[in-house]
Formats: sequence, structure tokens, C-alpha cells
Amino acid sequence: MTFYGFLPYSYPPKLVEHEITLKFATSSPSRQAYDNLRTPRVPASGIPIEVVLTILEAAYFDNRDDPDVDLLSNCALVCNAWSLHAQKLLFRRVRLRSHSAFASFTHAVDRSSLRGRMLGDAVIQMRAVLDHNQPGCLKQSSLAIAVANCPNLYELDIAQYGCVTPGKDVVGSPAQERMRRPAPSFDEHSLALLSSGPRITALNFSNWSENDQSVLQLLEVWRSLKSLSITGTSPVLSPAVTYPPFPCALEELRLNCQREPAKEFLGWLLHRSAEEKSLRVIDLERQPSPELLDFLVEKHGETLHSLAIPSFAMHDHAHAAMRCRSLRELRTESSWSSPVVCRQMPETIQHIAFGLDQDTILNPIIDLVKTRDDLQAVTVNLWHDGHQHPQLASLQMACAYRGVDLRLTRDVRRMRLLVVSEQPSFLL
Repeated sequence: MTFYGFLPYSYPPKLVEHEITLKFATSSPSRQAYDNLRTPRVPASGIPIEVVLTILEAAYFDNRDDPDVDLLSNCALVCNAWSLHAQKLLFRRVRLRSHSAFASFTHAVDRSSLRGRMLGDAVIQMRAVLDHNQPGCLKQSSLAIAVANCPNLYELDIAQYGCVTPGKDVVGSPAQERMRRPAPSFDEHSLALLSSGPRITALNFSNWSENDQSVLQLLEVWRSLKSLSITGTSPVLSPAVTYPPFPCALEELRLNCQREPAKEFLGWLLHRSAEEKSLRVIDLERQPSPELLDFLVEKHGETLHSLAIPSFAMHDHAHAAMRCRSLRELRTESSWSSPVVCRQMPETIQHIAFGLDQDTILNPIIDLVKTRDDLQAVTVNLWHDGHQHPQLASLQMACAYRGVDLRLTRDVRRMRLLVVSEQPSFLL
């Protein structure tokens, strides 16, 4: 029986007359009733600070993946309850480019005050520019003092520029000319301050001077490094100096040197890493020679999780990648790579990134999407007319069917940031 089965369908419903009286009241509601209908107000104690912190954390980065300094600065001016929390987020990543910036920073993180200690403890990443050719530049001793005031600092990014005598500089001179400018080495007092400071685990050193010993000085300071990035001038081991074995077992190595680093330097740098099989990431932003890539893969390919070079078009480069049987991530920016690379990818692959134009062969990548169960994401940088590739729709359908995240971008710098591999433990 349905819900309506009890209704007597054989007879029409009986009409019953009712008297209806309508009364329109013109008087306004009582004050108490009006108060009950008002929008709830923020309690006198304000918005719970936990809610504020959650909102600020969610809005921390802007559209360029940089800290939203304007937003955090405005939030710091809202009220006293918000001020310190917003300032701590502002101080999480610090940039020092001049002596005046250093003076303001050291005043803010003065360890003699509670507020200064809290702001200094909030700093975890620092970018510093040592441009000896600029008036009022940040000095090496000032950098050491700033680092010493941040006990929780773990990532340090240093850009060093050389200097010329007054009147000898040429505005807009070629990059090679600028890199021939000399820069002073770190003095003993600055190195001692850095040694007594925080436990740095990630060092990014961009050397735009002819001093090829600066990074070697810094490598002697920290025995806690897990990630190292070297850009610009290649370090050189002096034949007249006996270097003790580099004590750090690196997990990440990124190189973007104007001249390819010598095998002697890389052998010294990665000796401990090879012994402990710790290296997980190799990122070469300039195309390496087949000999260099073969040297790195021979020593570390067994445990390598991420490999990135500009192109795998040459057979020697493709063969080196095929020997890394534990890869989770493979990245190349070129729109042309040997098809055999994708066909021989290990079952562990989770992320592949490549460039795409009209001439890119997509069949091997589509087959990779269809056959690798661990694959999580495919990142495509569209070069020129890459969006018109006739098989791009097939790649999109394959990714959708397999549940693989397909990311399309036209910014190669953003492409380098789109990774899936696990975060290294030293960043946690």
C-alpha cells in the first residue's frame, strides 16, 4: 500500500466552510524582538586568534608564490592582537640587500627584548645580496651578525657580486664582464660567527664574481647541509691546498654554473653522499656533458629520486636517465627528447615534466600515462604553438581517465616549482 492508499478515492472531498478573520497590526515589534533578529556581533574579545592565524596562513602567498608583504603589513596594523602574529609571518622570510636594511632588521630582532627574540625566532629563510659595487652595500660581517640572530634559520640564499675601482664600472656591461669583478673572501671573524649560528641545512649560493673560493669557505662552516645550490662561477679546488673530506651527506644538489664544475670538485663534494647513498635530487639547469651526467649517475643513480636536465635528446643523456631505476620524478624543459626515455621509465615514476611544441612526439608519454599506476602528475610547458599539438587532447583524455593531474603552463620558472616528490625531511 502506498502512502496515499488510505484516501477514499471513490468520493469527492467534502467542502467545509470556515470563518477567516484577517487583522493587520501597524505597531512596530518590541525592542526585545528586534534585538533577537539582529545580526550576531563579534564578541567583545574579538575574533578568536586561531581563526585569524588560519586566514593569514592561507593568504600568505600571492599570485607569484611570494609572501604577500602588503597584506601582512596591513594586518599588522589592524590591532595589537594581530600585530605580533602578522609580523612573525612577515619575518618568516627575510631579504637583506643593504646596510640600512640590516640595521632595521637587527633592531627588530634585538635579543635583549621579548618581542625581538620572538621575531628572530620566526625567521626560517633569509636572502642576502652582497653587492660590493654598490654604495651602502650589505657587508659580509653584517650578514654573519644577522644570521646569528636567527636561531631557527635553516635556509640561506646568498648572491655575491664583485666590485671595480670607482669610475671603472660600465653600466650595462655584458654578464661575462661583470663576473670578472673581484670580490673579497669571508674574513675569519665572519666565518666564526656563522659557525656559531643556526644549523643551516639548505644553502643557495649565487656567485657573480671571479672569486671561486667563497662557496668553499661556506661549505667548511656548516656540517649540517642537506641541500646545496650553486649558481654562477664554478668552485675550484686549489691544487696547493689539502682539503679535508666534505662531511655532509647531501640529499639535493642543484647546479647552474657558467662553466661545468670539474669532476674533482664534485667527487670531493659528494664523497660522503656516495658512501651513505643519500643523494635524492640532481637538478642541472644547464645541459651537462655526457661525461658529467654519466659520472653523477654512476655514483648516485641507484638511489636517485629526481633528475632534471634541459634536454634528453642525445642518446647518452637518455641512457643515463634509464639507469636511474628508483626515479619518481623526471623533468626536462626541451620539447624534444628521445622516445626511449619514456618507454623505459621505472614503475616508481610519479611525475614527469617536459616541453611541448608542434613537433613533440607524444605517443610515448601517452603510453606512459596508461601503463604506470604510480604516476600522479604530468607537467607540460607549452612552447610557441604547443597548445595546437594534434595529440594534446589525447593526452588530456588519458590523464583524466587514469586520474593523473595534468598541469599546463607557459612559464618555465613555474614549471620548475611544480613537483610531486616527497618533501625532504630537513624541510619539515
